[in-house]
Amino acid sequence: MEKIKVIHDMLGKTLTVWFDDPNNESVCEETSDEVVLMKNNQGKVIGFELLHYESADQVNTGINVETVIKTGTFN
Repeated sequence: MEKIKVIHDMLGKTLTVWFDDPNNESVCEETSDEVVLMKNNQGKVIGFELLHYESADQVNTGINVETVIKTGTFN
């Protein structure tokens, strides 16, 4: 995974996160928690969208993102 793309649509009140190229999307599936999963043609989740998302701090229009980089194996 090289890049993660995060899109906050304040008007539509959604937060979309892509782990792969959005052009690879083949199917969308809405969960019972108002989360839409975007999948490629192999069924792998390549992104998700949170519906009815509003920032806790409406004055701040940006999104704070914490990046954690780990190397080695994961258990």
